[in-house]
Amino acid sequence: MTKKRWKQALLLSTAMAAAVSLAGCGKNEAQPEISDPAKISSGATKAPTATASPSAAAMKTQYPLKIKDATGKEFTFEKAPDRIVSVSPAETEGLFALGLDDKIVGVSDFDDYPEAAKSKPKMGGITKPNQEALIAANASVVIAGVSMKADTVEKLRTMNINVFKVEPKTLDDAIADIQTFGLITDRQELAEKVVAKMKADRQKVVDAVKDVKPEQKKKVYIEFSPGWTVGSGEFMDELIKLAGGVNVAGDTKGWHQISEEKIIQQNPNVILYAKGFVDDKSKKPLDEIIRARSGWDQIDAVKNKKVIGIDHNLLSRPGPRMTEGLLEMAKGIYPELVK
Repeated sequence: MTKKRWKQALLLSTAMAAAVSLAGCGKNEAQPEISDPAKISSGATKAPTATASPSAAAMKTQYPLKIKDATGKEFTFEKAPDRIVSVSPAETEGLFALGLDDKIVGVSDFDDYPEAAKSKPKMGGITKPNQEALIAANASVVIAGVSMKADTVEKLRTMNINVFKVEPKTLDDAIADIQTFGLITDRQELAEKVVAKMKADRQKVVDAVKDVKPEQKKKVYIEFSPGWTVGSGEFMDELIKLAGGVNVAGDTKGWHQISEEKIIQQNPNVILYAKGFVDDKSKKPLDEIIRARSGWDQIDAVKNKKVIGIDHNLLSRPGPRMTEGLLEMAKGIYPELVK
């Protein structure tokens, strides 16, 4: 498997960069440096509450605009930024969704969606991007995601790099970030269209599973990299709950390695995994690794062929396609309810 393919598989999302990196098969200097998700603040940048307006003109951003990011730093935008860098795949997807292709002058090495992102100048990793590349990009603003630690943000700011950091930990956080980007870039109308679709997707799932009684809820185990799952306090756990499932690792916190015996004891009805991941050492896909574990053939999900793959980007990026991942997750858990 190529180094590029391995990196893409390991970096299932900006929010889980550390966990995935730790689960990798050996240190590689080309890999992004590890950022511990457990140490990242849960506060996210909140956009002003948007209200329906009678015309597009009513949604025009008034400059100068003062707004704070997730670190509490206040920014003043004299006008819509015309040179934007994003070093976080989820946030890059959000910016492209707002039609900002011609304003985006750089992305991280791992940005692969939409297709146009692949041809943008590369700025390095998501935890510590290439400082020289950022300076050369001469960006009006650099958008950083949940994986960039506060000390890195501050270091870049001392180099006069205008870093605006977001930390989406929930679906509402991701929605608020898109509204924030729309406000900063004077694309509020487009932002509300994106947000409306996300909310409609969520409501479709909520409505579909609303009659599932607590005692009927299916137990769900999710694995995004060999031996790694997620507990409470992270968006992926929230998505399982929204989809009407019960996370068998919900009694734990954050991203962590699993106890294979505990998963057997929990006996999940459904196993969700990141489709497209291939282990660099064994060359085996993640679903094959899961099924081959000792004793796991007795788990209901394995016996009943309920080991279901979801595109790793849809599963894990807290951006505009997050609710598409929610829909796929819900279909996997309750195919009879979610069409």
